[in-house]
Amino acid sequence: MRASGRATGPTGSTRDDITQDRLGSRPFWLYWSATATSNLGSAVTVVAMPLVAVTVLGAGPLRTGVLAAASYVAWIVLGLPAGAIVHRLPLRAVQVACDLVRAAVLLSVPLAAWAGHLTFWHLVLVALVLNAAEVLFFAANTTFLPSVVPREELTARNSLISGTHAASQLGGPSLGGLLVQVAGAAGALLADAVSYLASAALLHRLPERRRPAGDLPASMRSQIADGFRFVMHHPVMAPATWWAFVTNAVCGAQLALFTVYLVRELDTPPALVGVLLAVEGAGALAAAAVTPWLVRRFGSARIVLYDGVAGFLAALLIPAGVGYLGWVCFALGNLLFAATVVPGSVVTRTYRQVASPPELLSRVMATVRFVSWGAIPLGGLVAGAAAGLAGTRTVLVASAFVMLLAPVIIWRSPIRHLRDLDELQPARG
Repeated sequence: MRASGRATGPTGSTRDDITQDRLGSRPFWLYWSATATSNLGSAVTVVAMPLVAVTVLGAGPLRTGVLAAASYVAWIVLGLPAGAIVHRLPLRAVQVACDLVRAAVLLSVPLAAWAGHLTFWHLVLVALVLNAAEVLFFAANTTFLPSVVPREELTARNSLISGTHAASQLGGPSLGGLLVQVAGAAGALLADAVSYLASAALLHRLPERRRPAGDLPASMRSQIADGFRFVMHHPVMAPATWWAFVTNAVCGAQLALFTVYLVRELDTPPALVGVLLAVEGAGALAAAAVTPWLVRRFGSARIVLYDGVAGFLAALLIPAGVGYLGWVCFALGNLLFAATVVPGSVVTRTYRQVASPPELLSRVMATVRFVSWGAIPLGGLVAGAAAGLAGTRTVLVASAFVMLLAPVIIWRSPIRHLRDLDELQPARG
């Protein structure tokens, strides 16, 4: 029998069930509100941070690649131990602390800019600290969700969270571009700092969740190894994780090059940069809304199988035009690419939450993020270095072809023969 992915409190699942009965869905909506608030602020930073580098500090493709890598490299450094660390700690407290740290470091950017002391390496340091806090926050946050949502509702709730994130991506970059025009790139980062403070206040109202430490192996290395082995030996999670690695490598290349491409190649003003990047949110929002229907109609395994092919075609469209046509191609390709990524992300995340043993859940989530999000800084660094030699348009085209590796990985795995991911239930040793 497949074990439930729901996390339990110190006294087991009964306490969670009582909490659900007494409080209804209130914990989830607090959780959702905090997530929505911080996501909106983070979407502003997605535009503002590279614009600070490009327009204020004169950074080129290599430096924007370094900045993009710094924004994700903690997934490589901390990704594996994060799951074991948060397993021992109160999950709500970890999330609140991470939000407060992120607010503080973001405030340092406008303060340094207004004092005339802002440097590129200051931005890199801020990106590193933000990412380190994000890694720990994610491990606690995704482990917390199954404790406030019944298993049968996880796909719908994960779709709602993805849809909310997509809505943030739709409104946040546009807001970011506008704030950059009005308050300057550094000043726009204040919005994200405020969003993290609001998120911390909301999360503080949630019921605490903590696992007993007695069920853990003695050493950190053993804890990490247990989660890593479970994922890498799993017939569904392993190929799905490498599918995400390829997809995120392409996302890393896009993250590193989009702002430079729009500003330098297409001569796009900052406010329009925000709008063009925000189009991604429209595609992601639409995809998140229809993901439950897609799962019922076609099956979660088939979604993962065909996502990569559609993603390749969308990524190829992004750098296809010049002038005004370049803006149209970028917007349409960006929208479609986001729409192809979201369904696969939702169904694989939901599968991990319900198919992982509860005692391994935080380490499973951390392992998957270590591998999949570790691809983002790698993709950003390689793309930034290559663009300095071959140009941003050429590298964006090349990255589209990398996307074809994703369906190849799934085709060569047991997922190829499934309709739904949970049809294959490996034996538990």
